[in-house]
Amino acid sequence: MDFSFTDEQRLFTDSVRRFAEDKLKDGALKRAHEAEYPWDIARMLSEQGLLGITLKPEDGGLGGTLMDAVIAIEQVALVCPKSADIVQAGNFGPIRTFAEYATPEQKEKWLPKLLAGEMLISLGMSEPDAGSAATELRTTAREDGDHYVLNGQKVFGTHSRDAGIYLVYVRFGPGLDGIGSIIVERDTPGFVVGEPGSFMSGEEWCPLYFQDARVPRENLLLGPGGFKRQIAAFNAERIGNTARSLAVGRHAFNLAREYALERKQFGRPLCEFQGLQWKFADMALKLEAAQLLLYKAAVGADEGLPSAADTTLAKLACNLAGFEVASEAVQIMGGMGYSRETLAEYCMLRTKGWMIAGGTVEMMKNRMAEIIFERRFSQRAPKAEGK
Repeated sequence: MDFSFTDEQRLFTDSVRRFAEDKLKDGALKRAHEAEYPWDIARMLSEQGLLGITLKPEDGGLGGTLMDAVIAIEQVALVCPKSADIVQAGNFGPIRTFAEYATPEQKEKWLPKLLAGEMLISLGMSEPDAGSAATELRTTAREDGDHYVLNGQKVFGTHSRDAGIYLVYVRFGPGLDGIGSIIVERDTPGFVVGEPGSFMSGEEWCPLYFQDARVPRENLLLGPGGFKRQIAAFNAERIGNTARSLAVGRHAFNLAREYALERKQFGRPLCEFQGLQWKFADMALKLEAAQLLLYKAAVGADEGLPSAADTTLAKLACNLAGFEVASEAVQIMGGMGYSRETLAEYCMLRTKGWMIAGGTVEMMKNRMAEIIFERRFSQRAPKAEGK
C-alpha cells in the first residue's frame, strides 16, 4: 500500500501548480466574484491541456486518469478556485456523459468546441418538483417525424446561463424505463433560457423552458431506459464535485493559516492562542482524512468502475470537510474573512453549494445505509392498500 504520488504524478502536480501561480493567481479574487464565465481562462486551460484530461484521445481528449483530473482541480483551486470550476467542467459532469454516449456525428459537431474552451454544456436534470427524487421528472419528449417535441422546465443547472448546448433528461414514457436524454441547442425553436437567478455564492443559473421545443432526432443521446446507464456512471462524476469541495476548503485553510501567522492581537500572533491552534488541528485532520477517501475513490475508478461505497464516502467526507474548514477559516479571520476582500467567504459559500449539488449529504448518508445493511431503503411514501 503506497500513499505517495508516482514520479509522473509529482511532475504533473508541479507543472499545473506552476502554471496556476504564473497565469491564474493575479485576478483570482476579482474573478471569483464575477458572474460572467471567464472564457479567456477556459481557452488558456485548454491550451495547457487541462480540459478533456479523462476523455479518449480519439475523442480529442488526453486519455488520462480520473486521478490526473483530480490533481489538476486541486492544484488550480489552491490558487484560483473559480478557474477550478472550468477544469471540472472540462473533465466531469455532462461533458463526460456526452463523450461516453454520443454518436460520432454528435462528437464531431460539439466536442472540439467544448474541449477548446469555446463552448459549454449544461445539465438539465433538476425540476421544480424533481430534485433528489430525480426520477419524478416531468419534462416530456414525444416523437414527431424527424423531431422530438419537448415540454417542461428545468432549474438550477450549472453554467445554464452561458451554455451553448444542454444535456436534458426527458421522459419518453412512464416509469424509470421511460427516461432518457436529448441534446438541446440553445437556439432551438420553443426552447427559452429564462432570466438568471443567483446562488449564495453569486454563481448564476437560468430556468430552462420547453414549450413544444422541436429537437432534431439526431440529437437523441440515450433513448428510453437510458437513465440507468447515465446514473451508473454518476459515481465517477461525483469525484469532480468531491475534488473541488476539498480543494476549495484547503484554499480557505491556507488563507486562515497565513492570517494566523501575521495577524496580532493582544500583542501576540493569532497562531499562539491555543483555542485557534486546536481549530487548525481539527481542520487539518478533516482535510487529510477526506483526502485519503477521495484518492481511494479516484484510484479505484481508474482501475475499473468506481465502487458506490468509495465515491459515496468520498463525496460525503469531502463535502463536510470542505465546508466545515472553510467556515472555520472565516471565523478565524473575523471581519476580514467575512468580507469580500479575501476568498475565504467565497470558499465557504461554494463548499456549501456542493453539499447540495450532485447528491445532497443527506442522500449520501441514505446511500451509505443501504450499502452497510445491503438492502434498499425507499424514501417514497408507501402505497395505499389496494393500489
